[in-house]
Amino acid sequence: MDASSVASDLINFLNASPTAFHAVDEAKRRLKESGYEQLSERQDWSLEAGKKYFFTRNYSTIVAFAIGKKYVAGNGFHIVGAHTDSPCLKLKPVSKVSKAGYLEVGVQTYGGGLWHTWFDRDLSVAGRVVIKQQIDGSTSYSHRLVRIQSPIMRIPTLAIHLDRGVNDGFKPNTQSHLAPILATSVKEELNKVDENDSVANGAQTETRKCNDDSKTKNQKHHSLLLKLLAEEIGCEPDDICDFELQACDTQPSIIAGALKEFVFSGRLDNLCMSFCSLKALIDATSHEGSLDDEVGVRMVALFDHEEVGSNSAQGAGSPVMLDAISRVTHAFCSNVKMLEKVVQKSFLVSADMAHALHPNYTDKHEENHQPKMHGGLVIKHNANQRYATNAVTSFVFREMANKHQLPIQDFVTRNDMPCGSTIGPILASGVGIRTVDVGAPQLSMHSIREMCAVDDVLHAYMHFKVFFTEFSELDSKIIVDA
Repeated sequence: MDASSVASDLINFLNASPTAFHAVDEAKRRLKESGYEQLSERQDWSLEAGKKYFFTRNYSTIVAFAIGKKYVAGNGFHIVGAHTDSPCLKLKPVSKVSKAGYLEVGVQTYGGGLWHTWFDRDLSVAGRVVIKQQIDGSTSYSHRLVRIQSPIMRIPTLAIHLDRGVNDGFKPNTQSHLAPILATSVKEELNKVDENDSVANGAQTETRKCNDDSKTKNQKHHSLLLKLLAEEIGCEPDDICDFELQACDTQPSIIAGALKEFVFSGRLDNLCMSFCSLKALIDATSHEGSLDDEVGVRMVALFDHEEVGSNSAQGAGSPVMLDAISRVTHAFCSNVKMLEKVVQKSFLVSADMAHALHPNYTDKHEENHQPKMHGGLVIKHNANQRYATNAVTSFVFREMANKHQLPIQDFVTRNDMPCGSTIGPILASGVGIRTVDVGAPQLSMHSIREMCAVDDVLHAYMHFKVFFTEFSELDSKIIVDA
């Protein structure tokens, strides 16, 4: 498999995944197509060796696993963990803002985004909506994913003539300056008049029933926005009970650069690692006999809320991974003390994008640790445990790369700069599992538009696939705590 085909598949995944909900939905579709059976956490699990399964939590976290045919209770899990969320602007519970003759949408910042990059972009909204339905005379409620494809909003910058010092430092106020413009009040009123005339002339259409604020019960959001959402879903505006929506860029992800060597896209952090780990798991478990000699469980866990600390019911700080390991183990053995042994036999690759060396800011990297594009996955180290890598876990990951001539790099931050973190330390400390932190190098992290190398997408996919297929054999040769 060459770099361009894997990168093209990544582009398809990115363009299908404007939000964490959509990323899970796309992952679910791919897993089902590959023979994975969906489980529910609310029901008992009946599992078999040699079979493949997945479950979702909150529809923003997904865990998939394949049980080796030679698996017995007590054997370890080989896991790649990543996250589905990215910094963005999320709509407020009351998003209706009217100011200076404009209809604006109130948003709140999610994560540590480069917010200046959100200005002057063609924006839309996507997420999930809770709707009310009448089925056989009774009321039920369900969530629907929604995405308005066309650009409907924009956050314009202030002209330089009105802010002569802007090039000395653009520091927008996230409360006052980040509200996207949806429409003008004048145009909205004219639209209402036109539609009222249509009603008077007997030409009312289904999609125009609730364009007037007086005709919709929901006063928290602009009726125009609710109408657009209702049209996309195929319901009435008053059927919308609640939603979780975010602003999203409408420019599609692409393979670009003069030599077509880059991926230009939003949400590479961390959908790139989510995609590579998911594709590696699917491809490592889908051909005939792929699980015949496997003694462990191959797993991918894609969590929500990493960008805000992972402390949620579906974040890496929740029991979701331990729950999954426990339920699989107990499906084959009722001994509750078995779990501690399983954890110690397991291994986690925490996969989150890494900082590539920036040619215009080379002084921001430590001299001996400067990850480069096309250089392969980056092993992340931090003595203060902002990353969970140690000598043993680093060796395991590096040894598999060396065996298959896959490039590998190392990264530590400068001593005079703070260090970010990942789900690695959270899961290592919370579950007690051996962990290595890795990621593909990228530029413009947390911008609305990021970039990475096509080659590194292939490197990540191949490395994760090797991890799934060969870890059991390598781990049997490693002696620690003997």
